[in-house]
Amino acid sequence: MADANWVVGIVGAGGIAQAHIPAWQAEGAQVVLYSPYDGVERIAEKVGARAVHSYEELLETVDGVDICSPTPTHRDYVLAAAAAGRHVLCEKPLALEPADALEMIEACEAAGVQLYPAHVVRFFPEYALMRQRVAAGDIGRPAILRFSRTGRFPGWSPWFGQDELSGGLVTDQMIHDLDIARWVAGPVDRVYAVENSGGSVRMAMVTLTHGSGALSHVHGVWGLPETKFRTSFEVSGDKGILRYDSAADQTLRVELGGGSGGGEAWPSVVTTMTPYHLEIAAFYAAFRGGPVPRVSARDGLVAVELAAAARESMRSGSAVDFVEGGAK
Repeated sequence: MADANWVVGIVGAGGIAQAHIPAWQAEGAQVVLYSPYDGVERIAEKVGARAVHSYEELLETVDGVDICSPTPTHRDYVLAAAAAGRHVLCEKPLALEPADALEMIEACEAAGVQLYPAHVVRFFPEYALMRQRVAAGDIGRPAILRFSRTGRFPGWSPWFGQDELSGGLVTDQMIHDLDIARWVAGPVDRVYAVENSGGSVRMAMVTLTHGSGALSHVHGVWGLPETKFRTSFEVSGDKGILRYDSAADQTLRVELGGGSGGGEAWPSVVTTMTPYHLEIAAFYAAFRGGPVPRVSARDGLVAVELAAAARESMRSGSAVDFVEGGAK
């Protein structure tokens, strides 16, 4: 139920912030906007929010914080929000390094405030439905999972291309599918990754060995400016296969053993809400005492750990043994 007296502070005014703001407003929350860059007043006026001129002023004004700023800033913003007793939604990844993500989680736990990572792909209907059908046993025991995510190089903000700030392709983009692979196939025992890059074109492949015996192959591309965004997955089990390709259609297809290959199609879940609205609604409800969302701060930590292990594998050329919670 909407609460017109609940105020959320948005940190950052870029594309992600502008995807989150209408979702908060649709849920009935008032929005306060802060960004250290020029033009925040103009953006706030455009989206029907109120601008403030410091993070301290924002924290004094709001009930919760939605951090949509660059990755290197996440830690300090979250720690300050925890100290102020404010609930926090933080854009993925929680941090570049696992130790920072763990510090953020422990600070929020100690302060008694909630912290969630904005892993929005868990709220895309096709991915949520796929996980639901796998859990229901439609394809039997998962064996091979393939995920692909392709988009243009994010040259609109120079920090993306600096691996020491963004973590590069694996941490900034592919972390979505690393998280989904674990969500579907369970804990990971080993990580192996390779990357091929040249200028603004990068390609990477991460292979996850799950404790269940399943293998996940996660492929990512940052391409040229004309590259069209595309995602796909194929989840194979001992009884069938689930497939989805955003470039083909908007349905999830299942092929069971002995089929003709065409597969049965399940239409996308019908909803008038964007995935961003779905995730904001879930986090907003949790902040006000509602049910626990489908992604936790600890899930966000493991995603950061998986991305860090992939970067280490790329540096060393060897597979990395993986234990969840290794940041401890």
